[in-house]
Amino acid sequence: MPSPSSSKRLPLWFAIAVLAIVLDQLTKWLILRNFAFGDSVTVTGFFNVVRVHNTGAAFSFLAGAAGWQRWFFVGLGLIATGVIGALLKRHGHQTRFALALSLILGGALGNVIDRLLHGYVVDFIQVHAAGWYFPSFNVADSAITVGAVLLIWDELSRARKA
Repeated sequence: MPSPSSSKRLPLWFAIAVLAIVLDQLTKWLILRNFAFGDSVTVTGFFNVVRVHNTGAAFSFLAGAAGWQRWFFVGLGLIATGVIGALLKRHGHQTRFALALSLILGGALGNVIDRLLHGYVVDFIQVHAAGWYFPSFNVADSAITVGAVLLIWDELSRARKA
């Protein structure tokens, strides 16, 4: 049963998810508007802004599939939305846990929007050093990563208390 404080904080958690979506979509719109596919601009010795399209998931997982992965990842994102919404309703009073879920929700939906609009996810952040390049990513991916780190931190804190 959700606690009363969980329900009261639900608008806050959804607002954070919406903020992540808006920031993600705004940055992707800027990239699509100002960069041709494959363009790259060096910002520092370890950071470039690029325009790449990812038809797969993290690290281009399943990018070479025949197209079915688009709908698979859209469906997965929508299922995750339902699960996260239920978790937020039940555990919204747990600040770190709910913040983590909100960021993951916003990031997941930001990438789902790309898949629905374009058939791929727009990635544009490229980090590299000494000839090694980390796979390009975007604001949605960053929100998901920060959310995952917060989830791990929350669980480790909870386990330490037990």
